[in-house]
Amino acid sequence: MHTYYKMFDFLDNWLAIGGFWVAIPLIIIGCAALIKGADFLVDGASGLAKKYGVSDIVIGLTVVAFGTSMPEFVVNMVAVGQGSTEIAITNVLGSNIINIFVILGFTALIFPISSQKSTRRFDIPFSMLAALLVLLFAVYNSPSWLQIEHLFNMSINQPSISDLGSINVGQGKAGFISGIGGSILLILFLIFLWHNFKGIGSAPQTESNEGYKPMSAKRALALILGGLVGLVVGGELIVKSATSIAHSLGVSDAIIGLTVVALGTSLPELATSCMAAFKKNCDIALGNVIGSNIFNIFFILGTSACVKALPGYHGLEIDALMAALGSIFVMLFVYLTKKHEIKRWHGAILLLTYAAYLTYRIITP
Repeated sequence: MHTYYKMFDFLDNWLAIGGFWVAIPLIIIGCAALIKGADFLVDGASGLAKKYGVSDIVIGLTVVAFGTSMPEFVVNMVAVGQGSTEIAITNVLGSNIINIFVILGFTALIFPISSQKSTRRFDIPFSMLAALLVLLFAVYNSPSWLQIEHLFNMSINQPSISDLGSINVGQGKAGFISGIGGSILLILFLIFLWHNFKGIGSAPQTESNEGYKPMSAKRALALILGGLVGLVVGGELIVKSATSIAHSLGVSDAIIGLTVVALGTSLPELATSCMAAFKKNCDIALGNVIGSNIFNIFFILGTSACVKALPGYHGLEIDALMAALGSIFVMLFVYLTKKHEIKRWHGAILLLTYAAYLTYRIITP
């Protein structure tokens, strides 16, 4: 692992010399590497899946969603390994917020987003559970809650007046998500996988196989390997460059993670959803975003917490609340309309809500 990080030490030297003017191009290159790497990985994994008879539905909900979430996963593993835990958390929360408020919002403006019955019955409620769990973790470990809990414990012990003036709310809990919390998220992720994979062989193929040429195993493995290389390189470029920008401008890692990093790692979802909207296959756009959000929280955040406990940061509660609010919006939009779709005016609400949230986060110290 030490040798792995030494491979990218030259980036630190470049950033120290060139600063902002080197960091921006590196972020753009990193985003391009992430997108192309995810594209290769999805193509290779889908080729292998089709070769061994996995249904199109399962491929869409698992392989494609996993592939478009790989940028977030790689960035998180790099960030955790380098100790940039704020970026590890805000990358996931920011990506989920952008997925719903920006990607679904923009996609709905192009064409109303329909929903399948299976998505409404399981995937959307499951993504809302993920968001609510994150909000629960954030609130339970927030400074305000710690202070209330501390006061309650002291009231039971009948503290003196001098004791009340010495409350330290910064101690008492390991952080935002510990290894135990990460394990819970991973268990729920396995339940999600089981629910999708139990239908293998019974789900009808909605796509004709006429003219389809199966991909060779060698080509599929080569695409997977190339995709992984692109993801790793892109992740390193983005994390190091974004951290350098944050430090040089005096901006917190959290804001950079919520904006630059989250948007960069959400580009595969954005490209997939917009292309689906232009082709009027908007149910694919919704499934892609919901599936990616589930992967981001249960798998990526869960794995990150198991590798290293993730501490909280200033503004975590509002970020977690925003992620939960996005899932609630999707649930309401889909269930309260006759055609079970996200309409154009719903998309406008999502975009305006995100603009208000981003403005608040930037101007609030």
